[in-house]
Amino acid sequence: MTSRFAPPRSAIVIGSGFGGLALAIRLQSAGLATTIVESRDKPGGRAYYWERDGFTFDAGPTVITDPACLAELWALSGRDMADDVTLEPVTPFYRLNWADGTNFDYTNDDTILRREIERLHPGDWAGYQKFLEYSAGVFKEGYEKLGHVAFLDFASMIKAAPALAKYQAWRSVYSMVSSFVQSEKLREALSFHTLLVGGNPMTTSAIYALIHKLERDGGVWFAKGGTNRLIAGMVAHFERLGGVLRLGDPVVSIETLGDRATGVTTASGWQGQADAVAANADIMHTYRDLLKTSRSAQRTKAKLERKRYSPSLFVVHFGVQGTWPGIPHHMILFGPRYKGLLADIYDHGVLAEDFSLYLHHPTITDPALAPEGMSTFYVLAPVPHMGKFPVDWDEVGPILEKRILDEVGRRLIPDIHDRIVTKFSYAPKDFAQDLNAHLGSAFSLEPVLTQSAWFRVHNRDDAIPNLYFVGAGTHPGAGIPGVVGSAKATAALMLEGER
Repeated sequence: MTSRFAPPRSAIVIGSGFGGLALAIRLQSAGLATTIVESRDKPGGRAYYWERDGFTFDAGPTVITDPACLAELWALSGRDMADDVTLEPVTPFYRLNWADGTNFDYTNDDTILRREIERLHPGDWAGYQKFLEYSAGVFKEGYEKLGHVAFLDFASMIKAAPALAKYQAWRSVYSMVSSFVQSEKLREALSFHTLLVGGNPMTTSAIYALIHKLERDGGVWFAKGGTNRLIAGMVAHFERLGGVLRLGDPVVSIETLGDRATGVTTASGWQGQADAVAANADIMHTYRDLLKTSRSAQRTKAKLERKRYSPSLFVVHFGVQGTWPGIPHHMILFGPRYKGLLADIYDHGVLAEDFSLYLHHPTITDPALAPEGMSTFYVLAPVPHMGKFPVDWDEVGPILEKRILDEVGRRLIPDIHDRIVTKFSYAPKDFAQDLNAHLGSAFSLEPVLTQSAWFRVHNRDDAIPNLYFVGAGTHPGAGIPGVVGSAKATAALMLEGER
């Protein structure tokens, strides 16, 4: 075992999501003997995948931004990410479609973007330029300066306060966007991004407007073969460095002795010992189930139960006959309501009659993800988590699945039901069962200001100094850049030793 102030020589990472893999690569690159323990039969966490009837279906996430934060994981050991992963640019980034038939192609090509904005509202280009300037400022303060460092004490929050105040972090993304542009459609187009990390545009801190700058500068990308190939590339790199990945063996307990984590025990009976343990598992699952014998952990569990959690998702995966060159890689199909629908999902716990949908069409970028002459899709609808909407999803799921496919058919693929070759859905209960996600939440804690930075689960436990956290539930939050950033913050803490 290490001395109290020495960096560890070995580590166990629980979970192989993007955050867990990124942390393990950083630790192994620094010379720590690192083992990842994964409960499922494949790595990836939320970036799982299925192969059915010749179609490849990514579970998600599907929007890859800030590829530089990923490339850095290979550069740590002098390698090139391109040796393991091929990233291809996606353009337009998204096509936004409203129920009245209006389309808006969102891109970082200013000529196209200006045309698209002025088509919605002729006077909004100047306001958009001011919003972009604002987004660049919060990107610098909120992502470049704060997104990769841990907030372990309130003093660190106080230091960040002037920058947060300067950019009116207490306001919502939607409110801030609305101060710059007049078109309601453009307000929706510039604020929906928080939904990609589990946040309500009406309540999520305006700091999250940084996502716009992140996409403008770094682009939107897709891994050839699917997001699962990016996971496979990370695994290949981790194992090349000497790391060990254990699959299909859930951790059932984090072992502690006094105020120390000593290792883990798995369902198979395997006991791994290490100088440090890092959890990429769901935060509530970790504190409630894996740390049952720790009194401090059970106190933390009680606090976490009172927190606000992000909604869940209902995802329909389907493979169809035919190819669809007119449907871009990413589409947002807005419903007739925006504010009201968000209130139903986040506040009221209502499964509304209407919905907004995200449609993923990867075969437009990589036709190999489906049999020749066919296409792979998934479509998702944000839905209330199981704490707000406790229903039998085996009963509700098929009804919602048909309604969602009917809507895609109405707006894009008229004979969709006749064309479907294979389909299956993924519901909140599956997030809860497969990922131990508390309440079936798809993104862990909701990213409101009072649950961000120091107010979020810390990257290192306050009472167990060699227990660390990485992933969506800790700082800075969900999304690929967020969880990869959490890995950088957590690795820095682990490699500097305990304080």
